[in-house]
Amino acid sequence: MGGKEEFSIITNGLVKTFGKLRAVDGISLKVGKGEVFGLLGPNGAGKTTLISMLNTLRRPTEGHAEVNGFGILESPGGVRESIGAVFQDSTLDDELTARENLELHAAMYGMGEKERRERIAETAKMVGLESRLGSAVKTYSGGMRRRLEIARGLMHTPKVLFLDEPTLGLDPQTRNHIWEYIRKMKSGGKVTVVLTTHYMDEADSLCDRIAIVDRGKVIALGTGKELKESLGGDVITVECRKPAALIAAVKGLKWVKGAKQHNGKATLSVDSGEKRMAAVMAAAEKAKAGVESVTLSKPTLDDVFLHYTGRTIREEEGSPNYRMRAIVAARRR
Repeated sequence: MGGKEEFSIITNGLVKTFGKLRAVDGISLKVGKGEVFGLLGPNGAGKTTLISMLNTLRRPTEGHAEVNGFGILESPGGVRESIGAVFQDSTLDDELTARENLELHAAMYGMGEKERRERIAETAKMVGLESRLGSAVKTYSGGMRRRLEIARGLMHTPKVLFLDEPTLGLDPQTRNHIWEYIRKMKSGGKVTVVLTTHYMDEADSLCDRIAIVDRGKVIALGTGKELKESLGGDVITVECRKPAALIAAVKGLKWVKGAKQHNGKATLSVDSGEKRMAAVMAAAEKAKAGVESVTLSKPTLDDVFLHYTGRTIREEEGSPNYRMRAIVAARRR
């Protein structure tokens, strides 16, 4: 990616504070046109706050950003006209029918009657709701509401679509359907999609590139493959009584690229994992680590998050820091 015109989004040192909390802490990144770009991290990491600034719903405390060539501070109207958004919390009118919700959205964007009819038919068909357009939204399931919100977000043919945790709380079958719709948009290449999620498999399956976000910062950025390869090989996970003792015993070995302790386990990033298993077990026995189980696997995005933070996403969401951020986020909403 080269010139400025190749990017749908450019951010430079974006910061958002709420009192003493830095919800977004100096994020700089570029999102290419037609890209499906993932913001991956635990709930409370700052993902939603970041896109709320890009949507012009919140002013940054510091820094600057452009969306589709429009400055979020200088030209907020231009930004809003060129984007679509699906938020975590539903903004549909339950008392209206699905068609009425879509017509209201189209009217807000000044779409003519003919264009409105055509776009409603196209987007409803895309998300499989053409037979339920006349039903009140209050009769819809959670998955159907999500699909309707995606259709609404696409009604005015935006250049950038923001999807904030689009499959949160949905059953596996509905999640897969939402994934299919995102892949359709990806294959078309006409819309840039920014997807926030804390589901590793979702980011890995859908996104061209992924920014791992933790405590308001981007801690790693690249394709899923690049992020996993950054660990330097295979992953050996040893569940034992004394993981710290095992880590101390292997940390100086050249073939150990990284070692982290968490939740009663030692996770080692190593070259040629199958060849190193015996050496790891010998080190564990020498350190009297008390091995209970050993697994060998290829790196996952969960391993990447653990490598860069020393925690898993699940552990982060259970931390006092996360709970504080979640309270602040709830108050903001």
